[in-house]
Amino acid sequence: MKAESSKAISPGVKIGHVHLKVSDLERSLDFYCGVLGFELTQRYGSQAAFISAGGYHHHIGLNTWESLGGKPPAPGTTGLYHVAILYPARADLADALL
Repeated sequence: MKAESSKAISPGVKIGHVHLKVSDLERSLDFYCGVLGFELTQRYGSQAAFISAGGYHHHIGLNTWESLGGKPPAPGTTGLYHVAILYPARADLADALL
């Protein structure tokens, strides 16, 4: 399969949201909302939650549907490796973390 396309994607395209399988929903909410400052927009009992910044419906979905109490994946396995959450300025990130 060819990695290049004859038609480039629009530079206005944005990633709407990402869903993360987590082992502990409360711990994840404590980090994303309590530390980083995301807002809880919707919750589905003890199994899933959606969080956002700035009133968007959700930037991140967190769920335990297949991962409740799970362990991190073994090194060398496939999966999401990195996500960057971009704060307007480093000072904003520092305020969240300190």
